[in-house]
Amino acid sequence: MLMPIYKAATIEEAIKLGLKDLGLEKEQVQIEILEEGKKGFFGLGRKNAELKIEPSLSEKVSETIEETVEEVLEDSSGETETTEIFFEDEPKEVEEGVNKLGEEAALTELAVYLTDITKQLEAPALVKVKRETNDIVFQLETQKQGVLIGKHGKTLNALQYLAQVFIHRIAKNKLSVVVNVGNYREKRQEIIQRLAERTAAKAIRTGQPVFLEPMPAFERKQIHATLSKNEYVKTHSEGNEPYRYLVVEPMKKRL
Repeated sequence: MLMPIYKAATIEEAIKLGLKDLGLEKEQVQIEILEEGKKGFFGLGRKNAELKIEPSLSEKVSETIEETVEEVLEDSSGETETTEIFFEDEPKEVEEGVNKLGEEAALTELAVYLTDITKQLEAPALVKVKRETNDIVFQLETQKQGVLIGKHGKTLNALQYLAQVFIHRIAKNKLSVVVNVGNYREKRQEIIQRLAERTAAKAIRTGQPVFLEPMPAFERKQIHATLSKNEYVKTHSEGNEPYRYLVVEPMKKRL
């Protein structure tokens, strides 16, 4: 598809024009300058700046993942056929909706599913499975970590949701899985810990509930666990997956 060319008196104005047209921020696009433009002399020889702007790969990945999540949500609510939402090579057991798989077979199918997704998103990854105390971690090893993580972890969280839906549909037993890229989840745990403490302090200071951004279930559980030790606040979740969010409320003072 040919990308439109944006023209204006200056590069800055052309960029603003293109961003407004695409409805994106500057960090979400790739800019190719075709002509820097010239002011000219008394209007003679003047040339407009010309450039191409297109969404960055990470933005395209986020859009693709979000569209797939929406398809999963629509399918879940309507209880309709699911083959189209799992990209390619969906397991026969899921299509028939009759036989479900044992744990090892289900985990293998999920590994293949995640491998196929990363290939189609042009960020191929080697999927390694490791067992931890409460979760089964699918580690995606790729040279394009930023693409699979996405801005603020948005893409990775969507992959996490898709993986959990997939394993729930094909496995006999309830399995809790975590999708990780690099050491993002480990770093994220530290951020979540600080977020929980700051949010509790804000709720206590203002006397008003604080609403957090949507996050995966295991991150919400981490905040629940952290703040369960704080006698001045209480927590609960609202909304539907994958947009379920956590609310931190100050405890009412006893009279």
